[in-house]
Amino acid sequence: MEQQPPVAPETAASPKARIKQAYLDYVLRKGHPPISVFKLTQKLGLAEKEFYASYANFEAIDREIWADFGREARATAACEPVWEEYGSREKLLGYYYTLLEILKRNRSYALQSLRRSLHRMPGLSPRVLDDFRQEFEVFVAELLREGRRTEEVASRHFLQDGYPRFFWQQQLFLLGFFAKDDTVDFERTDAAVEKAVTLSFDLVGRNTLDSAVDFVRFLVRW
Repeated sequence: MEQQPPVAPETAASPKARIKQAYLDYVLRKGHPPISVFKLTQKLGLAEKEFYASYANFEAIDREIWADFGREARATAACEPVWEEYGSREKLLGYYYTLLEILKRNRSYALQSLRRSLHRMPGLSPRVLDDFRQEFEVFVAELLREGRRTEEVASRHFLQDGYPRFFWQQQLFLLGFFAKDDTVDFERTDAAVEKAVTLSFDLVGRNTLDSAVDFVRFLVRW
């Protein structure tokens, strides 16, 4: 049986948890959000103000769910016994693969949400992913700092501040790839993750350009 997306840590009897669960049930059954807040709260026997005490709109529920997906992926990946032995590249791979497993378990909701959001804003970051994006960029920035300490990532003072945004575009690409993947168990997405991470760390790591710059500096000093 497919796992439903995680609910917030409130007790199951709290109005917020009831609203969130009712929203998820509706989206999974109908393939789209409810027509109105009033219709949803009426079905729950709650006053409409109970909804607005917890969420500004339905998109706020989606943002919370996606943020929860990211938090669960990072926490679960970091619990692996070998996590502390991993370099930055392996940690990002571990996070991506863990996130994919979470999305596979919640594929009905994840695919509906992604296809709806990406279709509405092709090529741009959907607002529904705002909280997910902010926390992802903080996570990647820390991975890259670790990578610079171990020299897995090259120090490029005029470029490195923009790396988290670059990696967010990678994450967005992989989510879009997942949404369109029709292979068994999303096998093509698994392959895309490995290739994307390999390419990105080839770009942020020391490469031919860095060697050329070092050589020019050597010649200038000499």
